[in-house]
Amino acid sequence: MRNNLKTLMFLALLSGALMAFGYLFGGSQGMVAGFAAALMTNFISYWFSDRIVLSMHNAQEVQAGDARGLYEMVERLAHRAHIPTPRVYLIPDHSPNAFATGRNPHHAAIAVTQGLLSVLNYQELEAVLAHELSHVKHRDTLISCIAATMAATVLLFANIARWASIFGGIQRRAENDRGAGALELLVMSIVAPVAAALIQFAVSRAREYEADSRGASLCGNPEWLANALRKIENISAGLPLTSGGPATAHLYIVNPFSSSALLNLFSTHPPIEERIARLLEIRPE
Repeated sequence: MRNNLKTLMFLALLSGALMAFGYLFGGSQGMVAGFAAALMTNFISYWFSDRIVLSMHNAQEVQAGDARGLYEMVERLAHRAHIPTPRVYLIPDHSPNAFATGRNPHHAAIAVTQGLLSVLNYQELEAVLAHELSHVKHRDTLISCIAATMAATVLLFANIARWASIFGGIQRRAENDRGAGALELLVMSIVAPVAAALIQFAVSRAREYEADSRGASLCGNPEWLANALRKIENISAGLPLTSGGPATAHLYIVNPFSSSALLNLFSTHPPIEERIARLLEIRPE
């Protein structure tokens, strides 16, 4: 129920943002166009956002027997978690990381980078997959997909607004039904990226703590996940992901992009040190 309410909230925020952009560009007619764009974007977010995210990262589907028995490991953990086996994908990137996507457990996928397979041992890899399967089981993945689509859409419109302000803005319509001037568009182009960051922050940090705890229970040893998080954090800090972008950063188990201290305030990921400390307080089963 809680995640269903979050989904509706994100869809409403996305619709409102697009309608606001439409009004700034074209007054009442622009707002109607923004509403139409919102309906289309909401439809795409729900049904196709997982395919979009996987395509953005050039992920390739893994079959049984490939990539260090990755599919078999996911299949075994999914059976233990009492959910259907998600599709499994491999991302050709040397930075170690992983994420889950999909609108529900019956339409889910887990993607890991080539770098993750290279740096983690068997138990650590199992713990990371258990973390991602926890997201799938508890339907965090739809929220993440919608948030990623929303942030990317807002940033796209912010870039359009920035260029429009540089070239003089949109010509004003009637006095009571007008588009935006250059100054308004410039302000919007600055505010929108901050709003996108806040949207990603709204994907609660608590879900990462919960997935850590549930993932540790699923794999049977919290220390395996703690060790995996430490390795991923240390390596990815100097070897950021080359695919995707900041709009999809919150999908990953660890933030895959280097960022400033200010941007970390908006991060959906809790501090790694705190996550590790909480995991080490859990008694192995």
